[in-house]
Amino acid sequence: MAITSHDVARLAGVSQPTVSRALRNDRRVSAATREKVLKAAAALNYIPSEAGRTLSTRATQRVGVIVTDLANPFYPHLVAPLHDELHLLGYRMMLITERSDDAVSSEQLLDQSLDGVVLTTATTESRLPDELDRRRLPYVFLNRDSGRQGDYASVVDNKGGGRQVAEFLLGLGHRRIAGIFGAENTTTGREREMGFRLALAEGGVGLPDEFVRHGPFAYETGYLSLPELLAADPAPTAVFCGNDVVAMGVLNAALAAGVRIPDELTVVGFDDIPMAGWEMFRLTTVRHDLGELSRQAARLLARRIIGEADPAGERLILPTELLARNTHAAVAA
Repeated sequence: MAITSHDVARLAGVSQPTVSRALRNDRRVSAATREKVLKAAAALNYIPSEAGRTLSTRATQRVGVIVTDLANPFYPHLVAPLHDELHLLGYRMMLITERSDDAVSSEQLLDQSLDGVVLTTATTESRLPDELDRRRLPYVFLNRDSGRQGDYASVVDNKGGGRQVAEFLLGLGHRRIAGIFGAENTTTGREREMGFRLALAEGGVGLPDEFVRHGPFAYETGYLSLPELLAADPAPTAVFCGNDVVAMGVLNAALAAGVRIPDELTVVGFDDIPMAGWEMFRLTTVRHDLGELSRQAARLLARRIIGEADPAGERLILPTELLARNTHAAVAA
């Protein structure tokens, strides 16, 4: 019977991904752990081989990553660290782009001989997670999840981030506050709006329907929504945007309308993608660690693949912080 990296892991008393990293001289593996792995591999006469690993474990060391909105500048910053972490864990990443998750079938994923799948753009209506469960193909959610109990997901504290924005705006004296939220069939959109609304209500401020817009997390959503909000009488003095890309659309729409930012309108985003810090934007936004969000998703999927994840599900939640830059101001007295 062929010796596998799982045998080496058992003898060394470490996980299989640690064996893969140690044999590649990954700097994250301590010298002591690497020595244990090398001694175990030598004792078992284990020779790492991609072909041998595939035959002995029926694993391909390939992971599919599904992205339905690759044109959105948010996703490259999510996918790049995901690729790097999967590589460190011994997996090759295959990028799968479709218009929706439901355009991808479980048969298509199985035909590509994947060990697991990362879902980055799932909606609460997607049928793909149920298909993957039925086919017993391990997967994790990244950034968004399904909103169900038992998910395996790496997400942000969206409710907490929405709350931070509301409290920040209230502290600046704003009372006419609008929200341009994401799509209502996404957990990110729902949770950010929920945290925002709850904190406003606790501060004694409502969010009237005429101050609310929903749409894709896209530039166009912000650009097209702002003129409608400004048509209200009186107009809002602040706008919370569901993500930074929406906020950039708002900033450009304000420029086109001759509205001064932040003197006449405060704009706050969410995510702190690198573009948000560019001098031309200097966007006030909710920051979280995009790289770590992806890295912990990769590590969680690796645990699922080798059967080390909690069978009840794991929802890893990253904290947020409000990053004050140049697109906010207190309400004029």
